[in-house]
Amino acid sequence: MSYTAPVERMKFALEHLADLDRLLSLEAFEHVTPDVVDAVLDGAARFAGDVLAPLNARGDREGAELTVDGVRAPGGFREAYRRFVADGWPSLAGAVEYGGQRLPTTVHAAVTEMWSAANHAFAMCPELALGAARALEHHGTAEIQQRFLPRIVTGEWPCTMCLSEPQAGSDLAGITTLAEPDGDLWRLRGRKIYISWGEHDLTDNILHFILARTADAPSGVKGLSLFLVPRYWIDATEHPGEPNDIRAVSIERKMGIHASPTCVMTIGEQHGARGWLVGERHQGIACMFTMMNHMRLAVGLQAVGIADHACQIAVGYARERIQGRDARGRPAAIIAHADVRRMLLEMRALTDGCRGLCYSVAALLDMADHAASPQVRQSALSRADLLTPIVKAWGSDMGIEVTSLGVQVLGGAGYLEDTLAAQLYRDVRITAIYEGTNGIQAQDLLGRKVARDEGRALQALMDEIRQRAGDLEAQVPGCTRFARILSEMVDQVEAATAHALAGNIGDRAYTGAIAVDYLKLVGYVCIGWQWAKLALATVTAGEHEAMRRGVLDCARFYGAHVLPRARAHAAVVLDGGASVAAVDADLL
Repeated sequence: MSYTAPVERMKFALEHLADLDRLLSLEAFEHVTPDVVDAVLDGAARFAGDVLAPLNARGDREGAELTVDGVRAPGGFREAYRRFVADGWPSLAGAVEYGGQRLPTTVHAAVTEMWSAANHAFAMCPELALGAARALEHHGTAEIQQRFLPRIVTGEWPCTMCLSEPQAGSDLAGITTLAEPDGDLWRLRGRKIYISWGEHDLTDNILHFILARTADAPSGVKGLSLFLVPRYWIDATEHPGEPNDIRAVSIERKMGIHASPTCVMTIGEQHGARGWLVGERHQGIACMFTMMNHMRLAVGLQAVGIADHACQIAVGYARERIQGRDARGRPAAIIAHADVRRMLLEMRALTDGCRGLCYSVAALLDMADHAASPQVRQSALSRADLLTPIVKAWGSDMGIEVTSLGVQVLGGAGYLEDTLAAQLYRDVRITAIYEGTNGIQAQDLLGRKVARDEGRALQALMDEIRQRAGDLEAQVPGCTRFARILSEMVDQVEAATAHALAGNIGDRAYTGAIAVDYLKLVGYVCIGWQWAKLALATVTAGEHEAMRRGVLDCARFYGAHVLPRARAHAAVVLDGGASVAAVDADLL
């Protein structure tokens, strides 16, 4: 089944959850009209459906290949990437002075969802560009900005993020890649693993952002610095010249995303890979997190896109597959069976709710960058920081659940590779692992984002959600039960937060034992918040009958079937820490 971007659903979420009209009123976006946004979304939908989606299964079958001449992408990918750049898609949210179109990050988020839904492996190649550009804008010298930002913003040279090493995966304190000064440049030596699109033939150069340690660096993550290292050195004409001393020596055989080469990279094996320092020495983590936060939002969007594609396949199959009989004893399509409808509703409720949260966070990032008031900018950034680990972790878990349900709806056909359902399930699994595993995201939420201000930012969010639940109960007939459950789950979040903060929140073992359940608890409530807003919008905005009924059906289903899961996660937070601490690990 071919992918069709859900443009109507996306526009509805942009308007009512991301408050697109407010974003377009900002001075930075005065050149962007609703008609421009519509044209971008419609054009992206065509590109995703006509160009990227047809390459998805082929890329999965062929995979990337390491040859004597380097890494080769599957057939059709090189031509698709050239068209991708020629059509201007990488530059949507880029700065105008570097060749960008300066559309809101929120619009870029919707387009990112389409790329991931149509062809996750392809979408991973240009995905770092926005975050990399932001990192150079904030931390790069004027020379580096002028030299590389036009190439990054336009997509001419894609970027990688080189963090992990064989002995240092999530624990970046163990990084040993060494950077030595060489005049105005640096020479790097080391080895990196799990580098997505670390080498390929889509473009004539690749820019690697590498965390490394200088000889005078203190131990731990505080001693890391960030460097920009091109795959090919830049000659006097500003074009790629001789190979730099960095290359892929192998590519991983993976569960999914076969078309995306996940590379083991050697750096400086001969004379040292030349590059530039980005930002201040020993401030590499701060520089890198400028990219990481954008990437964590992107991971949530990847999961939403893949989940939506799974929904489309499952609904299409359920409408056509004749199996069993209906209540009148007639042969029926399986969508007539209550259990199948339950699975389809669950898939849709999780997917559309998470889309809303992702778009809302993207809108907060736009406000943090461009609002006129410093207070508004700071408030938006604080809320975005709080929600980002939820978007990444809850969103990727959601994608895995939805694609698994998609396989289940198709039954035996779903377990076969021919229907694409299995590939989507395999592909989305990586989202819970990269850009910081979900356990790390959960500990970041509880141990840092909530604990650092003793829960005040979270409480402000819960107050807003409780108010929205009250509005829902008062204004939307038929959603009273959902509204009351949402209010009850806000109480659960508040009780769990108070309990966690009263415990030894600085104890990693304690935080690690309850953090994942805490994140899931807050995540389910945040998605309920999105559904409350969607339900209210169908009434206040006077949406057409089909849209109104579809939204209200999903909102009520979410309140009855999904949101109650939050109670179980709250119970674990309130009483689950000790059961982990008491376990003898030797007996596992």
